[in-house]
Amino acid sequence: MGCKAVNYELVAGFETHIELATKTKIFCGCTTQFGGEPNTHCCPVCIGLPGTLPKLNRQAVRYAIMAGLATHGEIAEISKMDRKNYCYPDLSKAYQISQLYAPLSIGGYVELSNGRKIRLHHIHIEEDAGKLIHQHGDTYVDYNRGGVPLIEIVSEPDIRSIDEAREYVEKLQQVMRYIGISDCKMQEGSMRCDVNISVRPVGSEKLGTRTEIKNMNSINNIAKAMEYEFERQVDLIESGGQVVQETLRYDDATNTTSSMRSKEDAHDYRYFRDPDLVTINVSKEEVEEIKSTLPELPTEKCNRYVEELSLPEKDAQLLTKYRNISEYFDKACVGVKSPKTVANFIIGQIFSRVETEADKEVFAVAVSPEQLNELVKLLDSGKIRNNLAKSTLEKMLDSGKGALEFLDESDMGGLDENTLNELCRQAVESNPKAVEDYKNGKEKAIKAIVGNVMKNSRGKADAALAESKIKELIG
Repeated sequence: MGCKAVNYELVAGFETHIELATKTKIFCGCTTQFGGEPNTHCCPVCIGLPGTLPKLNRQAVRYAIMAGLATHGEIAEISKMDRKNYCYPDLSKAYQISQLYAPLSIGGYVELSNGRKIRLHHIHIEEDAGKLIHQHGDTYVDYNRGGVPLIEIVSEPDIRSIDEAREYVEKLQQVMRYIGISDCKMQEGSMRCDVNISVRPVGSEKLGTRTEIKNMNSINNIAKAMEYEFERQVDLIESGGQVVQETLRYDDATNTTSSMRSKEDAHDYRYFRDPDLVTINVSKEEVEEIKSTLPELPTEKCNRYVEELSLPEKDAQLLTKYRNISEYFDKACVGVKSPKTVANFIIGQIFSRVETEADKEVFAVAVSPEQLNELVKLLDSGKIRNNLAKSTLEKMLDSGKGALEFLDESDMGGLDENTLNELCRQAVESNPKAVEDYKNGKEKAIKAIVGNVMKNSRGKADAALAESKIKELIG
C-alpha cells in the first residue's frame, strides 16, 4: 500500500449471487444441471418466447427463506416479482425477472471473527441470465443457465478492509453450504460477487463515488481486484481527478480493472411489477416451520465446541468448516470422556488422508463415526493405550473395519507391574547412549527409551508410568 493510501479508508459492499440447488429452473421444468451441450437445457418459457407464462418454483422460495433466516433477516409476509428491463444478448426476452420493491428478506447481518457485523440490506430472488461465449471475434449465447434460480444477497457498505471482504464471502459460502441450498462453487459460477468499492479520507463520514467490479468468481481475485481498485481511486483523487461511477471488469492476467459501461442505478432499468406472476405470501407459520428445519449454524457450533467441549478455537474452526465433518465429529463424540481425543484423531490421522478442500467437504472416509467412537471408548476405559489406538486407526482407515477386528484380549489386557518393570529394565540396558545423554542433561533422550518400552509392549504400556520407572532405574 502506498504511503498516500494510508490517509484513505476503503469502503465496500457486496452483491452476491448464489445459485439455488433446485432440480428445475425458477419458472419452468428445465433442469438446472451444470454443463450439458449448449442450449439443451432450455424451453420456450425460460427463453421467453411470446405466449409463454412463467410459474414460480416453490422450492426456490423456500431456499431463499432459509438463506434469510440463516443470516438473521426478517422474512416479508408479502413479496413480489418485478421486471428489470435491459437489452443484452444473454437475456433473450430483454428483461430479467427479479425483485426490487418488495424483496423476500429484509435486513440481517454476517458476523466476522473481529466481532463486526456486516449488515445486509436485503435478499431477493431472481432468474439467472444466459452465458456469452466469445470465440475468434464472434459471440455465441448458451441459454442453459438462463432461468436458473438465484438469490442476490445485498450488503450495506460496511466492509472496511480486504481481509474483511475475504472473510465475509467465506462466511456466506460456509453458511449457504451448511443449510444445503447451494454448493457455492465459485469456479462453476454458482456463487458470484459484484464488489462495490469507494474510498474516502480517514475520519470522513461521507461516502465516496463507487465503482462496481462485476462477476468475480474467485476469493483470491476479489482480494487482488479490490487492492488494485483502491490504489487506482486513491491515485486518481491525489492527482486532482475524480472517480467516475462505472461498472468495471477485472483482468486477472494483468491484475487491472477496466471500464465496461457507466454504472446504472435502479431507475435506469425501468422496473415494474411482473404481470404474469402472483404475489408471494409467506405465513408466519411457514417461516417457523422452515426455521425448525435449519441445522445448527457454523458460528453457533464453533462456539459450542469451545465453550461446552473445551476444544481449542483453532480445532473448533477446522471441525466446523464443513457440515459433514462437524456432523461426523458430533456422532463420534457421543458418550466419550474427552472430545479432544476425537478431534485429535480427525484433525491428525483422518485429515492426512483427506487432503483437498473438495474431499473435506464430502468427507467420505472409510471409518464411520460409530467405529471411531468405539475406538475412543476403548482408549477412555484404559483397555488400550494411545499408541495402540493410533496404529489401530491406521488399519481401520485402510480397511474400513472396526477396531475389534485388529485387537484381541491380550491387546486390551494392559500390563501388570512386573512385566512393565522388566520391559523398562531391558530398555535401559539396550539403550546405553540414550541413558548417557539423559545423564548429561539431554531431557529428550528419555523419549527414545520410553519408545523402546512402547514398541516391545505393542503399545499397551502407560507411557507416563514407563517414563517414571525408567528415571528411577537410571537414578
